[in-house]
Amino acid sequence: YRTRYAQYRLDMTLQDTHRLFPWLVTWDDHEFDNNYANLVSEEEGISPEAFLARRMNAYQAYYEFMPLRRRSFPQGPHMKLYRGCQYGRLANFHVLDTRQYRTDQPNGDGQKPMIDKALDPQATMLGDRQEHWLMSRLLQSSSTWNVLAQQVMMAPLNRGEGDDRRYSMDQWPGYEVSRRRLLRFMHERNIPNPVVLTGDIHLNWVNDLQLDFTDPRSPLVGTELVGTAMTSGGNGGNVIPEYERAAAQNDFVRWYNSNRGYVSCDLTPETWTAHFRVTPFVDKPNSPIVTKASFTIEQGQPGANRA
Repeated sequence: YRTRYAQYRLDMTLQDTHRLFPWLVTWDDHEFDNNYANLVSEEEGISPEAFLARRMNAYQAYYEFMPLRRRSFPQGPHMKLYRGCQYGRLANFHVLDTRQYRTDQPNGDGQKPMIDKALDPQATMLGDRQEHWLMSRLLQSSSTWNVLAQQVMMAPLNRGEGDDRRYSMDQWPGYEVSRRRLLRFMHERNIPNPVVLTGDIHLNWVNDLQLDFTDPRSPLVGTELVGTAMTSGGNGGNVIPEYERAAAQNDFVRWYNSNRGYVSCDLTPETWTAHFRVTPFVDKPNSPIVTKASFTIEQGQPGANRA
């Protein structure tokens, strides 16, 4: 793990971004083990002792190389990464950890119907302590924008065809009761302007977050902005039939794109504007970068609109 972080930090542009800008970092799975869930590995036959020993090494290297405060210092194979950061009355960042405390992915993981264990009321994405911490912090927030910085897509993206509805069991649809509880809480408690920032899927998405995704007339609770990968998977921009179909058949999707890049956001007390910046090549120095699309969110009016 240390060797891989050191390799990445040979990149002068990455060094410059760390030097020039403040960072609020959180992990997903690949900082340690693909699709792991708490103490459960994706791979079969891994002993608990071997799993925890490797997790300890991964967490230690993450702390050593990433900009984190002492309160996140790892304790063996455990590391408290969820935390808050308030930027005055403009924005309150709630940085979440959806890996370390979740229950195992339901129904054998993968793309499955939202049935059986995906509807288990005991399943959790955040764990009880982190979920209570988040809700308490949201209630106390006095900022215009409440930003949930987290890992996996919150909107229930149906990737099946026709009546064969399928969802990622690793994402929030695999923890449907937990997701509904959080969205209902934000709606009923009138949490100001929730914006969910998401990664994981290596693609750009803009999603409206509804109180009830099965009812087209259901009120909007917030907006989800999903940022693409910066370099992984090659240059990107290719047509992915599964996601082209999903973008067309899920009404809450406002936009989808498969280029590589990043999302730049401008915040004022009245408006949040997200610029999806993309590049055609990640393997060529000084490749051009352009704004592929921009979306605005108006204060007090959940949902994104094309700018």
